[in-house]
Amino acid sequence: MDIITLRFNELTELIPKFKNNSKESIVATAMSITKAFEAGRKILICGNGGSAADSQHFAAEFVNIFSKEIKRRALPAMALSTDTSIITAIANDSSYDQVFARQVEAYAEPGDVVIAFTTSGSSQNCMHAVVSARAKGAKTIAFTSVNADISKLVEISIEVPSKDTQHIQECHMLAYHIIAELVENQLFVERQK
Repeated sequence: MDIITLRFNELTELIPKFKNNSKESIVATAMSITKAFEAGRKILICGNGGSAADSQHFAAEFVNIFSKEIKRRALPAMALSTDTSIITAIANDSSYDQVFARQVEAYAEPGDVVIAFTTSGSSQNCMHAVVSARAKGAKTIAFTSVNADISKLVEISIEVPSKDTQHIQECHMLAYHIIAELVENQLFVERQK
């Protein structure tokens, strides 16, 4: 079997399992984010590597807009993987394990939502971030793999039933696009009816 067919087949088999495994967590995440925005709170998102890109992508869906058909105000979401001066200062002066936790300590307030993307489920800087978030009274959510260590630390965990990094990230993108759509609909479409 060629690599293209193999990868498409793997993902085609994984998506229904992911849906069954995570539908409730996806809905709960959308509700938590909606409630935070309704209360004037913000979303802080972190991750490493491809998950850093996902954290930035997810934040952009809220700050800018997800659906081109909806005219709405910007929503406060911030990726913690973007300020290289802060990240390198913390990594140099303390530890890379603290690069997100320190930012959560600085920015999070009670009622905010802190989201960690970790395909391994055991990224130390993401785990420290959610511990810091809970200490600040923020809600905690993880996008991760099945049976992840971080799932024990958060209130909601969206787990992909796979250990294949590329497929975990592909499922994470599907989930956060659905969440962005649900949040926009709850805040700006259903209220107009």
